[in-house]
Amino acid sequence: MKNVSLRMGLVTLLAFGLMAVCSSSAVAQDAAATYKAKCAMCHGPDGKGGKMGTRDFASPEVKAETDAQLTDIITKGKGKMPPYTGKLSDADIKGLVAYIRTLAK
Repeated sequence: MKNVSLRMGLVTLLAFGLMAVCSSSAVAQDAAATYKAKCAMCHGPDGKGGKMGTRDFASPEVKAETDAQLTDIITKGKGKMPPYTGKLSDADIKGLVAYIRTLAK
């Protein structure tokens, strides 16, 4: 009986782990699609910026900004960048911040 419980526990743990990996992969794909649709036209497909004075996401200035600061910029807008509050969900914005961090590498 103890072995059956242990096996069931392991199967459950593996199932939840697999769901988490699949879910995070889907979130990353959604963030990339959102970036392409909403951000790439000004920030470039690779995040190098340049158009309309946008900064390179790999620049020391952008890398030094916290996730909360980037979230605030996306939510409220900055300079010529429009605010995305009400246009993107909190989860979308969080995904974009994570995606921007990958472009900074």
